Amino acid sequence: MSENEQAPVNRVVQLGLWFEEFTEETLYEHRPGRTVTEADNVLFTTLTMNTQALHLDAAWSAQQPGFGGQRLINSMFTLSTIVGLSVSQLTQGTLVANLGFSEVAFPAPLFAGDTLYAETLCTGKRESRSRPGEGVVNLTHIGRNQHGEVVARAARATLVRKKPTE
Repeated sequence: MSENEQAPVNRVVQLGLWFEEFTEETLYEHRPGRTVTEADNVLFTTLTMNTQALHLDAAWSAQQPGFGGQRLINSMFTLSTIVGLSVSQLTQGTLVANLGFSEVAFPAPLFAGDTLYAETLCTGKRESRSRPGEGVVNLTHIGRNQHGEVVARAARATLVRKKPTE
C-alpha cells in the first residue's frame, strides 16, 4: 500500500447465512436472474449423458405437439440453476452438506431465451442432534420464468454452520 492510499475501515467477505440468521417463513429473492441459452441446454444435456431428443434434436422437437416446436431446457439444469442462484445469498461458506431434495416438480416448461429467476422460502430449522455447531435448515426453492410462471419447485434439507463464537 502506498503512502497515498488509505487502509480500508472495514472489510466485508461475501458469505451466506449462518444457521441463526435463517428466519422461518421468510422468502429470499435471488437476483439477478439468468437468461438461459441453447448452448447452456446442449452443454448440460450432453455433459450429463441425457440423450432425450426433447433437449437435443431440434427437427424432432419441431414435430412434437405442445411445445411450439421448441426444445425443452433440461429440467436438471433448471433445478441446478435455481439452487445455484441462491448460493451467494444463502449458503456460500456456511453450508456443510446438502441433505437431500424432495417434492421436486416442474409445472411449466422452460425454453432457450427464457430468463430464470429464483426465490427460496425457509420452511423450518432445528439444531442438529448429532453435530454441535450446526443446524438443519429446510428450504423450498422456486424458479420462475420472466412471466412469473413457476417452472420448478423443490424442497431441500441442508446442514448449515452456526455462527462462530469469537
